[in-house]
Amino acid sequence: MPDKQTVIFKNAPIIVGTFTVAGPKEKKGVFGDYFHLTLDNDLFGEKTFEKAECKMMETAIARAIEDAGKKDGDIDLLLGGDLLNQTVSSSFSARKFVIPYVGVYGACSTMAEELALAACLISGGSHKTIACATGSHFSSAERQYRFPLELGNQRPPTSQWTTTGTACAILEDGTNKKGVKITSATFGKVVDFGVIDVNNMGAAMAPAAFDSLKAHLANTHTSPDDYDLILTGDLGKMGQEILIDLCERDGIKLHKNYCDCGQMLFTNKQNTFMGASGCGCSAIILNSIIYDRLKSGKYKKVLYMATGALLSLVTSQQGESIPGIAHIVCLENC
Repeated sequence: MPDKQTVIFKNAPIIVGTFTVAGPKEKKGVFGDYFHLTLDNDLFGEKTFEKAECKMMETAIARAIEDAGKKDGDIDLLLGGDLLNQTVSSSFSARKFVIPYVGVYGACSTMAEELALAACLISGGSHKTIACATGSHFSSAERQYRFPLELGNQRPPTSQWTTTGTACAILEDGTNKKGVKITSATFGKVVDFGVIDVNNMGAAMAPAAFDSLKAHLANTHTSPDDYDLILTGDLGKMGQEILIDLCERDGIKLHKNYCDCGQMLFTNKQNTFMGASGCGCSAIILNSIIYDRLKSGKYKKVLYMATGALLSLVTSQQGESIPGIAHIVCLENC
Protein backbone atom coordinates (compact mmCIF):
# COMPACT_ATOMS: atom_id res chain seq x y z
CA MET A 1 0.00 0.00 0.00
CA PRO A 2 1.26 3.53 -0.80
CA ASP A 3 2.28 5.59 2.20
CA LYS A 4 0.72 8.95 2.98
CA GLN A 5 3.25 10.78 0.80
CA THR A 6 1.57 9.37 -2.31
CA VAL A 7 -2.14 9.56 -3.09
CA ILE A 8 -3.84 7.25 -5.59
CA PHE A 9 -7.08 8.84 -6.79
CA LYS A 10 -10.02 6.46 -7.07
CA ASN A 11 -12.09 9.31 -8.50
CA ALA A 12 -9.41 10.79 -10.74
CA PRO A 13 -10.10 14.43 -11.69
CA ILE A 14 -9.93 15.45 -15.34
CA ILE A 15 -8.34 18.51 -16.96
CA VAL A 16 -10.99 20.26 -19.05
CA GLY A 17 -9.23 23.46 -20.07
CA THR A 18 -5.81 25.16 -20.15
CA PHE A 19 -4.28 28.42 -21.27
CA THR A 20 -0.72 29.76 -21.42
CA VAL A 21 0.77 33.21 -21.83
CA ALA A 22 4.47 33.48 -22.73
CA GLY A 23 6.90 36.37 -23.07
CA PRO A 24 8.87 37.47 -26.14
CA LYS A 25 12.02 35.47 -25.29
CA GLU A 26 9.90 32.35 -24.74
CA LYS A 27 8.15 33.05 -28.03
CA LYS A 28 11.52 32.73 -29.78
CA GLY A 29 12.36 29.55 -27.87
CA VAL A 30 11.79 25.90 -28.71
CA PHE A 31 8.03 25.82 -28.01
CA GLY A 32 6.98 29.31 -29.10
CA ASP A 33 4.43 28.01 -31.59
CA TYR A 34 2.64 25.91 -28.95
CA PHE A 35 1.83 28.62 -26.41
CA HIS A 36 -1.68 30.02 -26.64
CA LEU A 37 -0.69 33.70 -26.37
CA THR A 38 2.79 35.13 -26.84
CA LEU A 39 3.80 38.71 -26.12
CA ASP A 40 5.87 41.05 -28.28
CA ASN A 41 6.71 43.16 -25.24
CA ASP A 42 7.07 41.82 -21.69
CA LEU A 43 5.42 44.91 -20.20
CA PHE A 44 2.13 43.73 -21.76
CA GLY A 45 0.88 47.32 -21.99
CA GLU A 46 1.50 48.03 -18.29
CA LYS A 47 3.83 50.53 -16.58
CA THR A 48 5.73 47.99 -14.44
CA PHE A 49 6.84 44.39 -14.80
CA GLU A 50 4.94 43.42 -11.66
CA LYS A 51 1.68 44.75 -13.13
CA ALA A 52 2.46 42.95 -16.37
CA GLU A 53 2.91 39.67 -14.49
CA CYS A 54 -0.43 40.20 -12.78
CA LYS A 55 -2.15 40.93 -16.10
CA MET A 56 -0.62 37.79 -17.60
CA MET A 57 -2.01 35.74 -14.73
CA GLU A 58 -5.47 37.30 -15.09
CA THR A 59 -5.44 36.53 -18.81
CA ALA A 60 -4.41 32.91 -18.30
CA ILE A 61 -7.15 32.32 -15.72
CA ALA A 62 -9.90 33.98 -17.74
CA ARG A 63 -8.97 32.23 -20.98
CA ALA A 64 -8.57 28.81 -19.31
CA ILE A 65 -12.06 29.14 -17.87
CA GLU A 66 -13.27 30.05 -21.34
CA ASP A 67 -11.38 27.10 -22.85
CA ALA A 68 -13.16 24.79 -20.42
CA GLY A 69 -16.51 26.16 -21.60
CA LYS A 70 -17.27 27.61 -18.20
CA LYS A 71 -17.92 30.90 -16.42
CA ASP A 72 -16.45 32.32 -13.22
CA GLY A 73 -19.44 31.11 -11.25
CA ASP A 74 -18.75 27.52 -12.31
CA ILE A 75 -15.36 27.51 -10.57
CA ASP A 76 -15.52 26.43 -6.93
CA LEU A 77 -11.96 27.41 -6.01
CA LEU A 78 -8.94 29.19 -7.46
CA LEU A 79 -5.47 28.02 -6.41
CA GLY A 80 -2.79 30.56 -7.29
CA GLY A 81 0.89 31.05 -6.63
CA ASP A 82 3.96 32.86 -7.97
CA LEU A 83 7.47 33.96 -6.99
CA LEU A 84 6.85 37.48 -5.73
CA ASN A 85 6.67 38.38 -2.04
CA GLN A 86 3.31 37.51 -0.51
CA THR A 87 2.35 35.93 -3.90
CA VAL A 88 0.92 39.30 -4.95
CA SER A 89 0.63 38.42 -8.64
CA SER A 90 -1.80 35.63 -7.78
CA SER A 91 -3.77 37.41 -5.07
CA PHE A 92 -4.03 40.63 -7.07
CA SER A 93 -5.22 38.59 -10.05
CA ALA A 94 -7.79 36.81 -7.90
CA ARG A 95 -9.51 40.10 -7.09
CA LYS A 96 -10.69 40.20 -10.72
CA PHE A 97 -12.72 37.02 -10.24
CA VAL A 98 -15.64 36.26 -7.95
CA ILE A 99 -14.10 32.93 -6.96
CA PRO A 100 -12.90 31.67 -3.54
CA TYR A 101 -9.12 31.89 -3.54
CA VAL A 102 -6.30 30.00 -1.82
CA GLY A 103 -2.72 31.21 -2.23
CA VAL A 104 -0.07 28.52 -2.64
CA TYR A 105 3.70 28.91 -2.51
CA GLY A 106 6.04 26.18 -3.67
CA ALA A 107 8.47 28.35 -5.63
CA CYS A 108 8.95 26.78 -9.06
CA SER A 109 7.13 23.60 -7.94
CA THR A 110 3.86 25.52 -7.59
CA MET A 111 1.99 24.10 -10.61
CA ALA A 112 2.53 20.48 -9.54
CA GLU A 113 1.65 21.38 -5.96
CA GLU A 114 -1.60 23.05 -7.06
CA LEU A 115 -2.59 20.16 -9.33
CA ALA A 116 -1.95 17.67 -6.52
CA LEU A 117 -3.96 19.70 -4.01
CA ALA A 118 -6.82 20.27 -6.45
CA ALA A 119 -6.92 16.56 -7.27
CA CYS A 120 -7.19 15.72 -3.57
CA LEU A 121 -10.05 18.19 -3.04
CA ILE A 122 -11.99 17.04 -6.09
CA SER A 123 -11.42 13.34 -5.50
CA GLY A 124 -12.44 13.82 -1.87
CA GLY A 125 -15.75 15.33 -2.93
CA SER A 126 -15.46 18.77 -1.32
CA HIS A 127 -15.13 20.59 -4.67
CA LYS A 128 -16.19 19.85 -8.23
CA THR A 129 -14.24 22.36 -10.33
CA ILE A 130 -10.92 24.06 -9.47
CA ALA A 131 -8.65 26.46 -11.36
CA CYS A 132 -4.88 26.11 -10.85
CA ALA A 133 -2.80 29.11 -11.91
CA THR A 134 0.84 30.09 -11.59
CA GLY A 135 3.47 32.13 -13.35
CA SER A 136 6.66 34.16 -13.20
CA HIS A 137 8.31 37.11 -14.92
CA PHE A 138 12.03 37.49 -15.58
CA SER A 139 12.23 41.18 -14.78
CA SER A 140 10.15 41.16 -11.59
CA ALA A 141 12.04 38.12 -10.28
CA GLU A 142 15.41 39.73 -11.01
CA ARG A 143 14.39 42.86 -9.13
CA GLN A 144 13.28 40.84 -6.10
CA TYR A 145 15.89 38.10 -5.85
CA ARG A 146 18.98 39.62 -7.46
CA PHE A 147 19.51 43.11 -8.89
CA PRO A 148 17.48 45.60 -10.94
CA LEU A 149 18.08 45.15 -14.66
CA GLU A 150 19.38 48.72 -14.93
CA LEU A 151 22.56 47.71 -13.06
CA GLY A 152 23.56 45.35 -15.86
CA ASN A 153 25.09 42.76 -13.52
CA GLN A 154 26.93 39.86 -15.14
CA ARG A 155 25.29 36.46 -14.79
CA PRO A 156 27.49 33.48 -13.82
CA PRO A 157 27.60 30.34 -16.04
CA THR A 158 25.61 28.25 -13.52
CA SER A 159 22.63 30.63 -13.55
CA GLN A 160 19.23 30.10 -15.15
CA TRP A 161 16.86 32.54 -16.84
CA THR A 162 13.55 33.11 -15.06
CA THR A 163 10.67 32.36 -17.42
CA THR A 164 8.22 35.09 -18.35
CA GLY A 165 5.05 33.05 -18.58
CA THR A 166 1.81 32.14 -16.83
CA ALA A 167 -0.52 29.17 -17.12
CA CYS A 168 -3.83 27.97 -15.79
CA ALA A 169 -5.47 24.53 -15.81
CA ILE A 170 -9.10 23.78 -14.98
CA LEU A 171 -9.79 20.50 -13.16
CA GLU A 172 -13.15 18.93 -12.49
CA ASP A 173 -14.70 15.67 -11.34
CA GLY A 174 -13.75 13.03 -13.89
CA THR A 175 -16.34 10.41 -12.97
CA ASN A 176 -17.65 8.65 -16.11
CA LYS A 177 -15.57 10.95 -18.32
CA LYS A 178 -12.66 10.26 -20.64
CA GLY A 179 -9.69 12.51 -21.12
CA VAL A 180 -6.49 13.65 -19.40
CA LYS A 181 -6.75 12.71 -15.73
CA ILE A 182 -4.56 13.06 -12.66
CA THR A 183 -4.41 9.51 -11.35
CA SER A 184 -1.85 9.89 -8.56
CA ALA A 185 0.26 12.47 -6.75
CA THR A 186 3.28 12.49 -4.49
CA PHE A 187 3.88 15.40 -2.15
CA GLY A 188 7.58 16.16 -1.77
CA LYS A 189 9.67 16.50 1.35
CA VAL A 190 11.96 19.46 1.97
CA VAL A 191 15.51 18.30 1.16
CA ASP A 192 18.59 20.41 1.87
CA PHE A 193 22.03 19.32 0.64
CA GLY A 194 23.74 22.48 1.85
CA VAL A 195 23.97 24.36 -1.46
CA ILE A 196 24.44 28.08 -0.77
CA ASP A 197 25.04 29.43 -4.28
CA VAL A 198 21.91 31.38 -5.26
CA ASN A 199 23.01 31.19 -8.87
CA ASN A 200 22.98 27.39 -8.91
CA MET A 201 19.35 26.43 -8.42
CA GLY A 202 19.68 23.13 -10.27
CA ALA A 203 22.14 21.74 -7.73
CA ALA A 204 19.88 22.84 -4.87
CA MET A 205 16.73 21.23 -6.30
CA ALA A 206 18.04 17.99 -7.82
CA PRO A 207 18.31 16.09 -4.48
CA ALA A 208 14.66 16.90 -3.72
CA ALA A 209 13.65 15.69 -7.19
CA PHE A 210 15.47 12.42 -6.59
CA ASP A 211 13.82 11.96 -3.18
CA SER A 212 10.30 12.51 -4.57
CA LEU A 213 10.85 10.40 -7.67
CA LYS A 214 12.20 7.50 -5.65
CA ALA A 215 9.21 7.69 -3.30
CA HIS A 216 6.67 7.88 -6.13
CA LEU A 217 8.10 4.92 -8.03
CA ALA A 218 8.22 2.81 -4.86
CA ASN A 219 4.74 3.76 -3.68
CA THR A 220 3.09 3.21 -7.07
CA HIS A 221 5.14 0.09 -7.88
CA THR A 222 6.24 1.58 -11.20
CA SER A 223 9.53 2.13 -13.00
CA PRO A 224 10.64 4.89 -15.39
CA ASP A 225 9.82 2.57 -18.30
CA ASP A 226 6.13 2.68 -17.36
CA TYR A 227 5.85 6.30 -18.49
CA ASP A 228 5.89 7.80 -21.97
CA LEU A 229 7.52 10.89 -20.48
CA ILE A 230 9.06 11.90 -17.17
CA LEU A 231 9.15 15.68 -17.02
CA THR A 232 10.97 17.66 -14.34
CA GLY A 233 10.37 21.32 -13.71
CA ASP A 234 13.38 23.56 -14.04
CA LEU A 235 16.51 21.76 -12.95
CA GLY A 236 18.30 23.10 -15.99
CA LYS A 237 21.27 21.42 -17.64
CA MET A 238 23.34 20.95 -14.51
CA GLY A 239 20.44 19.91 -12.26
CA GLN A 240 19.26 17.42 -14.87
CA GLU A 241 22.68 15.76 -14.95
CA ILE A 242 22.81 15.64 -11.15
CA LEU A 243 19.39 13.98 -10.98
CA ILE A 244 20.40 11.37 -13.56
CA ASP A 245 23.56 10.62 -11.56
CA LEU A 246 21.67 10.34 -8.25
CA CYS A 247 19.17 7.98 -9.82
CA GLU A 248 21.86 5.79 -11.40
CA ARG A 249 23.59 5.41 -8.03
CA ASP A 250 20.32 4.08 -6.64
CA GLY A 251 19.64 1.76 -9.56
CA ILE A 252 17.02 3.98 -11.21
CA LYS A 253 17.76 4.49 -14.89
CA LEU A 254 16.30 7.57 -16.58
CA HIS A 255 16.38 6.96 -20.32
CA LYS A 256 15.26 8.85 -23.42
CA ASN A 257 11.80 9.38 -21.92
CA TYR A 258 13.19 11.87 -19.38
CA CYS A 259 13.28 15.63 -20.12
CA ASP A 260 13.64 18.80 -18.08
CA CYS A 261 11.61 21.90 -18.94
CA GLY A 262 14.36 24.27 -17.87
CA GLN A 263 16.85 22.55 -20.10
CA MET A 264 14.66 22.59 -23.21
CA LEU A 265 12.57 25.79 -23.08
CA PHE A 266 15.18 28.00 -24.74
CA THR A 267 17.55 27.38 -27.66
CA ASN A 268 21.32 27.31 -27.16
CA LYS A 269 21.59 30.57 -29.10
CA GLN A 270 19.50 32.45 -26.51
CA ASN A 271 22.35 32.56 -23.98
CA THR A 272 20.46 31.39 -20.90
CA PHE A 273 23.43 29.32 -19.64
CA MET A 274 21.86 26.43 -17.67
CA GLY A 275 18.40 27.08 -19.14
CA ALA A 276 15.11 28.33 -17.76
CA SER A 277 13.60 28.55 -14.27
CA GLY A 278 10.59 30.11 -12.55
CA CYS A 279 7.03 29.03 -11.77
CA GLY A 280 6.06 29.63 -15.38
CA CYS A 281 8.77 27.40 -16.84
CA SER A 282 7.22 23.94 -16.53
CA ALA A 283 3.70 25.37 -16.25
CA ILE A 284 3.58 26.78 -19.78
CA ILE A 285 5.12 23.64 -21.28
CA LEU A 286 2.81 21.27 -19.40
CA ASN A 287 -0.35 23.21 -20.21
CA SER A 288 0.41 23.56 -23.90
CA ILE A 289 2.38 20.95 -25.84
CA ILE A 290 2.34 18.21 -23.17
CA TYR A 291 -1.39 18.53 -22.50
CA ASP A 292 -2.08 18.58 -26.25
CA ARG A 293 -0.08 15.39 -26.76
CA LEU A 294 -1.85 13.69 -23.88
CA LYS A 295 -5.23 14.76 -25.19
CA SER A 296 -4.42 13.51 -28.70
CA GLY A 297 -3.22 10.16 -27.40
CA LYS A 298 0.41 10.61 -28.46
CA TYR A 299 1.26 10.31 -24.76
CA LYS A 300 -0.68 7.89 -22.58
CA LYS A 301 1.07 8.41 -19.27
CA VAL A 302 3.23 11.36 -18.16
CA LEU A 303 4.95 11.88 -14.82
CA TYR A 304 5.19 15.60 -14.13
CA MET A 305 7.53 16.68 -11.33
CA ALA A 306 7.98 20.40 -10.75
CA THR A 307 10.88 21.45 -8.55
CA GLY A 308 11.31 24.49 -6.33
CA ALA A 309 14.13 26.25 -4.44
CA LEU A 310 12.73 27.47 -1.12
CA LEU A 311 14.94 30.48 -0.59
CA SER A 312 14.31 34.16 -0.01
CA LEU A 313 16.40 37.30 -0.32
CA VAL A 314 16.67 37.48 3.47
CA THR A 315 17.78 33.87 3.99
CA SER A 316 20.41 34.18 1.25
CA GLN A 317 21.85 37.33 2.82
CA GLN A 318 22.03 35.52 6.16
CA GLY A 319 24.16 32.77 4.62
CA GLU A 320 21.45 30.09 4.80
CA SER A 321 21.58 27.09 2.49
CA ILE A 322 18.85 26.50 -0.10
CA PRO A 323 16.24 23.82 0.66
CA GLY A 324 14.56 22.13 -2.30
CA ILE A 325 11.11 20.62 -2.87
CA ALA A 326 9.58 18.56 -5.66
CA HIS A 327 5.92 17.57 -6.09
CA ILE A 328 4.70 14.97 -8.56
CA VAL A 329 1.46 14.30 -10.42
CA CYS A 330 0.81 11.48 -12.86
CA LEU A 331 -1.29 12.44 -15.87
CA GLU A 332 -2.95 9.75 -17.97
CA ASN A 333 -5.17 9.67 -21.03
CA CYS A 334 -7.89 7.34 -19.80
